[in-house]
Amino acid sequence: MILLDGSSLTIEQLLAIADRGEPVGLSDAARDRVRASRAVVDRRAHGAEPAYGINTGFGSFAEVTIAPDALEALQLNLLRSHAAGLGDPLPSRTVRATIALRANVLAKGFSGIAVDTVEALIALLNRRVHPCVPSRGSVGASGDLAPLAHLALVLVGEGEVLDDRPAHSYGSPERLALLSSAGARGFPPSDRRTIPGAEALRRAGLKPIRLGPKEGLALINGTQPSTAVLALALAAAERVARAADIAAALSIDALRGSIHPFEARIHDARPFRGQRTSAANIEALMRGSGINRSHEHCGKVQDAYSLRCAAQVHGAVRDALRFIRETVDIEANSATDNPMVFADAGDIVSCGNFHGAPIAIAADLLAAAVVPLATISERRTDRLVDPTLSGLPAFLTRDGGLKSGLMLAHVTAAAVASELKSLAHPAGVDTIPTSANREDHVSMSMTAALKADRAVTCAREVIAIEILCACQAIDLLAPLTTSPALAAVHNLVRLHVPALDDDRAPAPDIVAITQLIATSALESACGALVK
Repeated sequence: MILLDGSSLTIEQLLAIADRGEPVGLSDAARDRVRASRAVVDRRAHGAEPAYGINTGFGSFAEVTIAPDALEALQLNLLRSHAAGLGDPLPSRTVRATIALRANVLAKGFSGIAVDTVEALIALLNRRVHPCVPSRGSVGASGDLAPLAHLALVLVGEGEVLDDRPAHSYGSPERLALLSSAGARGFPPSDRRTIPGAEALRRAGLKPIRLGPKEGLALINGTQPSTAVLALALAAAERVARAADIAAALSIDALRGSIHPFEARIHDARPFRGQRTSAANIEALMRGSGINRSHEHCGKVQDAYSLRCAAQVHGAVRDALRFIRETVDIEANSATDNPMVFADAGDIVSCGNFHGAPIAIAADLLAAAVVPLATISERRTDRLVDPTLSGLPAFLTRDGGLKSGLMLAHVTAAAVASELKSLAHPAGVDTIPTSANREDHVSMSMTAALKADRAVTCAREVIAIEILCACQAIDLLAPLTTSPALAAVHNLVRLHVPALDDDRAPAPDIVAITQLIATSALESACGALVK
């Protein structure tokens, strides 16, 4: 069980909660902090002094005083009115990450929420109740209000919940075949079924809660949906970065490139951490290659940049990802409420920790950072299929003309790389005033995070295509053999993707390799060589 204490939640724990259903609890120290801050709110709620969101309205209604007998209605109306999201629902794993992050923030004890309410939120995780949270509708300040409102409505027995029943419960064999065709990406959005929140709670053996003063505001004031999207995208990007080193090593070997540009002494002279790691990965993967030995004294002076500079490009991406990880680690364990409750002093202070600028900037960086991984990968793929550059059969088929081989696989890589470039435009450079100009500068963190997530998917697809082509090239170089490490990768790919003899649709092969990347199976095949 992962105990939430408000200060130590890691990305790895978040993945365990999101993907493996790891049980979650609240630490004893967190319970004490939450109770202390709740006592401050209870005292203020029944006093004459106005306190934002406790006995006043919200946003531009902050100067409107609310009568004591309407405080529960105030919080419920907040959830109802703010559930204005649109678009495809966030996947269940993203919703689970969002709930875990929000519960962890509440555990810090700055929110003024009741312990029972935090535990009701955690119960959604442990009973696998996944609210239907539309992906669009947040500008990333006062946090991700609309997504969190959709989530919180389920706690009070309203809203909608994703129906995650097995596909076989959806009816006819024809219907099952349609749903199954969605594959690893999950059901198409139009096929995501929902059930009413009250019914989902009943099935899970849970009861709706009643909201006390400030509790509705405490449930929705924060950046947790955009942080969840970014955290999951970052973890995927880190896997893509490791796969990119593997892809580069395969391609460099298949293109009979040199191992020498990856010598440690070169990278020690320009000691960027990511560059040194990528260079060490590629050198280790290529070590012992029979292909490499066969052309060691061929007289070729220098390789093209897409081969020779792979470590420099991949390493710069790794360094950017490290900054993004630091940002996510901090945000996952930060108080993002407004107002904040300081139990030690009995103070309730309005502030701006809900502003999503750190997440927006990190998400925009992620979208931009993965572009070079894809663009340099596409250039290596182009070299693999071009006989004038590779010395291999055109488009990696022995019967060119009658057969087209992997011609269109490269075209797809080019198309996806081009799409990825458009996704690199930063969302956070935009701002648009909301709430009658009270919220006059916003972050667009959710837009940035969703875009970053799509960008990582694109980069993974481009690198999968490079691996598809590089493995085919390795086959065509037989009886020369690659290194033991790369042979293990090649063998894994061949378990899922046969060598291309006769033309067939490459799309399923590309999808299969993307899954090897997404599940870390590709890097696992290399043992501990790839860091």
